[in-house]
Amino acid sequence: MRKTCLWLAGVALLTLNLLAAEAPKIKVLIVTGDDVGSHPWREVSQVTRDFLVAAGKFDVKICEDSAILDSAAALKRYDVVYLAMYNNRTPTLGDTAKQNLVEYVKGGKGFVASHLSSASFKEWDEFKKLCGRNWIFGKSGHGPRAPFQCQVADPEHPITKGLKSFEADDELYAKLQGDTPIKVLITANSDWSKQTEPLAFVLDYGQGRVFHHAFGHDGKALKSPEVQTLILRGVEWAARGSL
Repeated sequence: MRKTCLWLAGVALLTLNLLAAEAPKIKVLIVTGDDVGSHPWREVSQVTRDFLVAAGKFDVKICEDSAILDSAAALKRYDVVYLAMYNNRTPTLGDTAKQNLVEYVKGGKGFVASHLSSASFKEWDEFKKLCGRNWIFGKSGHGPRAPFQCQVADPEHPITKGLKSFEADDELYAKLQGDTPIKVLITANSDWSKQTEPLAFVLDYGQGRVFHHAFGHDGKALKSPEVQTLILRGVEWAARGSL
């Protein structure tokens, strides 16, 4: 009887391992290719891809041309679009790309905005709603890049559950603009704005989900284990709606 039980337990464990191995990976499209000069966008994109892939749950492609958004067929191959760029020199999106991205997220897919990406496509009002909050030049800002403490604003959300306050070494973005309803997950107290600033938050957009985080000045800023955990969970949540 004991041998039989051990054999059954072994079979059950093997079955679970096989099912986990066969679970489809989350397909992530990182869109990058431009930013302000102080942001090494290629480094940031590669570091992001590296830790997503290392987690074992994600299949990640990097595209350095935002014109990929012109193809609705290409977008359908992915579960989540991760924007890691600001179109500093790149022309803004055309009407087809804008419509494709809106329909992609509203149709049930995920979108992630990172660091300065929310400053992109200034003329596009719907993009401001998609991001929830936006960097607006002349209004938003930050003090010198330095270590600062981050607080968990919502300890019950799947993205932040179990996370404790942590130190980030980054630019502390402040005075992001907008009034779209958002669920704030991470905050930090800014010496520059003298206010408590939202640094990670989520929102629903149609049938889809948006995760927005302000981390990622450079590769070093993304080496923090807590920041990586936050982004890993945020990408998975945006793609699936759960962890």
